[in-house]
Amino acid sequence: MANVDFTQLEKELGITFSDQELLKQAFTHRSYLNENRHIRLSHNERLEFLGDAVLELVVTDYLFNKYTDKAEGELTAFRSALVNTQTLAGVATRLGLNNYLLLSHGEAKDTGRARSYIMANTMEALIGALYVDQGYTRAQAFVLEHVVHLIDDIIASKKFVDAKSYFQERAQDEIGITPAYKLVKEIGPDHDKKFTIGVFLVHELIATGEGKSKQEAEQEAATKALEMKGWDKNNEPPV
Repeated sequence: MANVDFTQLEKELGITFSDQELLKQAFTHRSYLNENRHIRLSHNERLEFLGDAVLELVVTDYLFNKYTDKAEGELTAFRSALVNTQTLAGVATRLGLNNYLLLSHGEAKDTGRARSYIMANTMEALIGALYVDQGYTRAQAFVLEHVVHLIDDIIASKKFVDAKSYFQERAQDEIGITPAYKLVKEIGPDHDKKFTIGVFLVHELIATGEGKSKQEAEQEAATKALEMKGWDKNNEPPV
C-alpha cells in the first residue's frame, strides 16, 4: 500500500472508522489496483454507488423540509447544483481529500476535469464508507456539515438556474435560433462513462461540456456557451 496515513485523515475529518479498511477502499481508484495486483483491497466504485444514493437522500430530505413553498422542479434544480461534479470536487478539495487518493501513476498526473471526476467520486465513496461503518445518522451529519450548507450561496448566486433552458431562451430572444446539442465524444467503460457534448447554433459550435451523463455534459456546455456569448446567467432567469 502507498505510504498514506489514513489516521491523519480521520483526525482532519473528526471521524474514527471502526473498519479503517473501508476508509482505504473509499480512496482506492481502480487504476491503482491495476498497477498493484498484489494488494488485497477493493476499489471504491461500489462505495461510490452507495454514497451517491445516501447523498441524494440526505440532500432531498433537507431541501424538502427547508423549502416547503418550492415546487418539485425548483427543488430538483437545487439538488442538482449541490450534488454535481463541480460542487462535490470543490468540497473534496477543501477537505484535502486529494492528499489521500490511491491512483495509478498515470491517473496521478491528470489534472483539471479528469481529477475533478475522481475527487467527486471519492467524495461519494467516502459518504458510502461512512454509512456502512457508522450508519445513516453519521453519514447524514457529514453531508449536512460539508455539502448542504452550500445551498445558500448556490441560491444567492443563482448557480441552480438551468443553464440549458436559459441558453435556449436567450438564443431564441437574441438571434431567433434554437440551440442543438450533439455528442462529440464518449469514453470509458460502461460503469464510468465520460461524455463530451457540443452545443451548436445552426452549424456553429459555441462550446463543449463534459459530464458523467449526457445531461450533465449538456448543462456544462450551455454554461460555457452563455459565457462565450456574453449572456450573463446572473440576470433574472427566464420565467
